[in-house]
Amino acid sequence: MRRFDTLDTAEEENPIDLTPMLDVVFIMLIFFIVTSSFVRESGIEINRPSAKSAVQVKDGNILVALSENNEIWVDKRMVDISAVRANISRLHAEMPQSSVIVQADTDAKSGMLIKLVDQIKLAGIDNVSVAGTQE
Repeated sequence: MRRFDTLDTAEEENPIDLTPMLDVVFIMLIFFIVTSSFVRESGIEINRPSAKSAVQVKDGNILVALSENNEIWVDKRMVDISAVRANISRLHAEMPQSSVIVQADTDAKSGMLIKLVDQIKLAGIDNVSVAGTQE
């Protein structure tokens, strides 16, 4: 019969040191958070029309969406056409170098799109683009 010493049980009870592994996982987490890019959405899903001349704009920070039933969405909130100018002015004051990209649904009325772009230009923004998809 074998006899257990205190030495044998002390060796078996040594816990595994997880600190180096946790350090590596934490550093990887920070790396992925810093290198990831976040996409800003306008608040609703838009079925954009396609165009052969569509060009991707990288620096458009303010997104405005015009839905198929002519609802206007700015910064994930539905706004009235009369409130577009104030909302765009506020967002432009927060991000002075930004441009505005209008995402209009294919079934949206062109008259409402023109009114929307007009309100954006009256807010003091000259760089306004209408989004489309590339064919």
